[in-house]
Amino acid sequence: MRILLISRNFPPLVGGMERLNWHLAAELGARAEVRLVSIRGAAAEAPQGIVVREAALRPLPWFFLGAGIGAVREALRFRPDWVIAGSGLTAPIAALAARLAGANYAVYVHGLDLVVGSRLYQAGWLPAIRRADSVFANSAATLRLAIAAGIAEARAVVVHPGVTLAHPDPEERLQIRDRIRGELDVGAGPVLLSVGRLTERKGMVPFVRDVLPLLARRCPDLCLLIVGDTPSAALAAPLETAGDILDVAVRAGVDQHIRLLGQVEENRLRQLWFASDVHVFPVREMPNNPEGFGMVAVEAAASGVPTVAYAVGGVVDAVQDGVSGRLVPPGDSAGFAEAVLQMVQSPPSAQAVRDFSMPFAWPAFGERVFEQLQSGGSDG
Repeated sequence: MRILLISRNFPPLVGGMERLNWHLAAELGARAEVRLVSIRGAAAEAPQGIVVREAALRPLPWFFLGAGIGAVREALRFRPDWVIAGSGLTAPIAALAARLAGANYAVYVHGLDLVVGSRLYQAGWLPAIRRADSVFANSAATLRLAIAAGIAEARAVVVHPGVTLAHPDPEERLQIRDRIRGELDVGAGPVLLSVGRLTERKGMVPFVRDVLPLLARRCPDLCLLIVGDTPSAALAAPLETAGDILDVAVRAGVDQHIRLLGQVEENRLRQLWFASDVHVFPVREMPNNPEGFGMVAVEAAASGVPTVAYAVGGVVDAVQDGVSGRLVPPGDSAGFAEAVLQMVQSPPSAQAVRDFSMPFAWPAFGERVFEQLQSGGSDG
């Protein structure tokens, strides 16, 4: 089978969607011949053996022009059996390339790419998603959004994003934990970790304002590590900044309890998981701005770290309440604080938390996508 993948979310950008598209390319590349149309810098980061055609990331019209030209050329030369859009944003390009190649096309949707409020997007992009031969949704919540947007239920399927499973040596983990805590000067108290882009939907400002003070009163030696920065290419996402978080922390009197770490490399993030007791994921319910899945909660589970999260959107697919963490009613700050304290005082079995993540392994993700393609197209 020959597959052409088109994505604007790919390394060297850093985030959940970038990791997903990299692994989509890698897993499909292990099963078929794959070519990629993506942003500048993608070729250096792409999985081995995948031919890449690059386009400028910004401004957006230049990306569409460059990626469109690249996709058309690859469609005519490569003659793929399937063209896959890594998100709804690249669905029109995938549709055009597929038509020229006489191929089927699929779109992997994440949630926000189905409900963007722009009239232009609704008129130009959603029809391309609706016409796709197959639509992969990252969660049950996103599948419901897809059906509500007019996508035929028979052509849509949930394929959860994957995770890299961790198999830490217990002694190594303890050594890393002690070293990282010493480097960050967090003391011996509970360490919470937040990982994600700084957008309003991720809820870090209200968490620091409303929940962290409740925790600090009960655990004066508690520390919150915040990994992530403000995205430069987010799709219609209201943003937060590190300065916003620090300002609200100072006003709430908890600035001494936080460490703003910015964006970190994957190996460093692995070390931070090992140094942490609880992953906090205070995602907010926002109109036309859904949390499609909650990939980072599964990544936490893979490292044996439980998650406390608000039960919104696709997060309920990524956290099993009572097994890999706790789900709290949206907006319940006191309930969130109590759930964190429960995880700190009576942590679940790290092995049980890791076991929850195992069905999400990237090879299982790749196999599910590939099986869907096989069932709907030819083998090339």
